[in-house]
Formats: sequence, structure tokens, C-alpha cells
Amino acid sequence: MIRVCIICEGLTEVEFVNHCLEPYLRPSGVSAYGTILSAKSGGHRGGNVTVGRLAKKISLHYSEADRVTTLVDFYGFKDRAVRSRTELEAAILAGVARSTTKYDPRFVLPYVQMHEFEGLLFTDPKAFELVKDGWNHRTKRALEAVNQAFTSPEEINDSPETAPSKRIMRIFEGAYSKTVHGPLIAESNGCLAFLRAETWTQSRLRGSAVGRPANRRSGPIV
Repeated sequence: MIRVCIICEGLTEVEFVNHCLEPYLRPSGVSAYGTILSAKSGGHRGGNVTVGRLAKKISLHYSEADRVTTLVDFYGFKDRAVRSRTELEAAILAGVARSTTKYDPRFVLPYVQMHEFEGLLFTDPKAFELVKDGWNHRTKRALEAVNQAFTSPEEINDSPETAPSKRIMRIFEGAYSKTVHGPLIAESNGCLAFLRAETWTQSRLRGSAVGRPANRRSGPIV
């Protein structure tokens, strides 16, 4: 079993990894667990991601897992305006190489997604009925309108101001909780519906158990 540490931008993503992604990957020989990229203050607020913070966090977990990857949103990076996703991922690898003892690039798989996690929740807007205090005809119509305006949920993240999470918060007017409802809606939608379409899941996570050195470390998952 290959152990993969996934460094997440927020608590919602951690819950998704631990309760949805991990069971999906386990039959492929991959045991995944999420850990949060805490802010400098030690808090758990998402966003404000930097290459330096990610590289430091990866280096911290490098010796405890067989692979280390990331689950962060492109729009969360402070310097996204001057770098592409490929450039950000390359910069993360370079930072890890400078700060990690016995670094081997085969074991670090940085991933910067071009959409927010919440964008995937629009796979089936009906699942938002789990937000019981806010679900009604108005919110249903508003969610369906967003979903129909784009050809795929990934495209909804067209700017920081119209990101899926902000659209959801406006529609539900405070009744939606990212950490409570997000993972529940993802699970209700069926993780397989969008995990199978994710290049990150297929080529990096499931592929991490194939053709690479396995179980290079010992010790418990923490």
C-alpha cells in the first residue's frame, strides 16, 4: 500500500480527501490522507497560498509518506498573475528540492487545480438540498442557472470574484458551511462522477502505485 500525503488548501478539501478520495483510491493500492496548509498565524483559513509555504509544508511531510502531493486552487496563489499552473508546479518542486534532505522528485507530485473544490459540487445541484436551512425554490433555481451557464463544473471558476464558493455563499445567504456541507454534497453527488474525470486522480494518485518505488518509509500515518 502506497501512502500519499495530500496537502490541502482548506478544511473542506481535507474532509473530501479523508472521506471521499481515500476510499476511492484504496482499491488501487493507494492510502491517502489530507493535511491542511495552515496560515502563518496557525489558523486554517484557505487562500493566500504561496510557493514557499507549500514547499516548506511538503518538506515537512516528505519523510513520513511514500508520496506527497497538493490540492490547492490556482486562484488562491498570491502571484498567480505572473505564473501559469505549470510554472507554479515547477517552482514548488524547485523549492522542495532546495529544502529537503535526500530529495527524490519521483516522490513529490504537486498539483494546482484550475478550479475551486466547490466547482465540483455543481456536478448535481440537487445535492445542495443537504443545506436544509437554505434549500428552497429560489436557491434551487439559482444553482441550476449557474450550472446551465457553463459546459462543465470546472469552468465556473472564471475569476476570484465569481468563484464557485462565493456564488454558493451568495445564493444561500449564510446558510451554507464549506466544511460541513461541502464534503456531504460531494459524497452525495458520488465521488466517482468527477474523480474519474480528474487527470490528477488518474495519472498522479492512482498512477503513483504503478512503476515507482513503493513503501520507501515506515511509521504510522499522522
